Amino acid sequence: MRVVCTHLLALGAAHAVAMSGANLPSSDTNLDAVVHAASADAERRAGAQAAVRTIDSVTWRDGSLGCPQPGRLYTQALVPGWRIRIDAGGQFHQYHANRRGTWVWCPPGIAEDPAPGDARI
Repeated sequence: MRVVCTHLLALGAAHAVAMSGANLPSSDTNLDAVVHAASADAERRAGAQAAVRTIDSVTWRDGSLGCPQPGRLYTQALVPGWRIRIDAGGQFHQYHANRRGTWVWCPPGIAEDPAPGDARI
């Protein structure tokens, strides 16, 4: 049942993008895959079923996707992507992704805000 629920969450995220009326490039079809993978990761971390709470369309300030790791170098260019917040067993998990489908789990205390002026989907 968990696989089915996670898949439905991913389809719901893609539907939310479609229903937002936003004119999104074709590469945004990676959103369902990102949501599916992030939901599965949140379920694994929490040991409980996941529910997507918010998906924000954002522009990250650099290649760290708003989740820089010490000692790593990142491209210094704006990166369009998403910020996804998932509730799993009462624990909130934040995931950052780019439009190509690369995503990272961003633990509390590390997450940086995206560039200003982004639209919520």
